[in-house]
Amino acid sequence: MLKLTMKIDLKKEQEATLARPVRAYGVLARLLFLTMDVFYGKELTLGKVRLLEILARVPYQAWEIRQYHRMNTHFSEKSAVAEAEDIIGWGREAQDNEFWHLQVVNEKIKQEGITLNWFKDTLVPPVATFQYNIFSGLLALLDIQAAFRLNADFEDHAEHEYMAFVKKHPELDEQLAVSDVIKDYGDLKTWGDVFRRIALDERDHMNNSLKRCGRESEVVSYLSRQD
Repeated sequence: MLKLTMKIDLKKEQEATLARPVRAYGVLARLLFLTMDVFYGKELTLGKVRLLEILARVPYQAWEIRQYHRMNTHFSEKSAVAEAEDIIGWGREAQDNEFWHLQVVNEKIKQEGITLNWFKDTLVPPVATFQYNIFSGLLALLDIQAAFRLNADFEDHAEHEYMAFVKKHPELDEQLAVSDVIKDYGDLKTWGDVFRRIALDERDHMNNSLKRCGRESEVVSYLSRQD
């Protein structure tokens, strides 16, 4: 995993996120969020975050499969192959990043000594993943642009939820983020900064999704980024 090298004022970006209205979510996104709220409640908990990060990798995997099929059937079209390779490369990077999020959340759950619920945290995730795999695969096949738009909504929702979570739990800024998983990613001192950084990763994923569905005007810029 590559370490994070850009300098960002995480707290400034948190304020910007919370001041920015959420996207006008589509029907599919709203149904997805409603389903999660039914099973986990509206309040964001570490258990709910865990499921979010388990599901977050699924669309990228579906797109990768779709693009390999596209390359096999359009191998003589240079532009199609180049676009497919771009989506695959981006998707793999995003999958790795989302998996890091999952590892981090799991580490936090362990450190807190949280006992996972047998139904919500053991039974629901594999069932939800199976269903989301089927749905994501079909959507990628039928309308990849709609898949990108849905992902933008999903990532925007995650960014706002994580930033609000940190605001609601100021004690996270007093808790040192001591973990090899975190150390391998970047210089993040507290758990508050860890969740802020995860939120901004989701913003990056949203922006990339928007660019690929022709909505560059909706991309959200950083206020404090210095590469």
